Amino acid sequence: MADDVAAALLEDEDWPAESVALLTTHARHPVQKERQAEGQDAYWATFWDDENLFYGHVLGFKGLERPAVVLAVNGFRDAARAREMLYVGLSRARDLLVVCGDLELIRRVGGEGVAQRLSGVRQDTR
Repeated sequence: MADDVAAALLEDEDWPAESVALLTTHARHPVQKERQAEGQDAYWATFWDDENLFYGHVLGFKGLERPAVVLAVNGFRDAARAREMLYVGLSRARDLLVVCGDLELIRRVGGEGVAQRLSGVRQDTR
């Protein structure tokens, strides 16, 4: 699903490739694995590449940002750091954030407020 969303941003919504990142919270994306197999210097050179969107893991993207981020919440390796990883991913987009993943997992990790915000559901707290 995250791949489809990223492709739609590039093809249907005309986002430039250098403006989009696809980030994961657990397993690395297959494209990230391919690029890292060429070495870390080659992999990080793709961050500056104008031709392709950037694929990364949220922990490797701390302190970085892109105008548009597709966040693939695909689980968490370390339950103790899950909330931190979710929040890092949620804060990497400057203009557009698209979150793909299981809303119940997001609710367990980020809390009810985060889940409501992402689903667009409002709850009366009176």
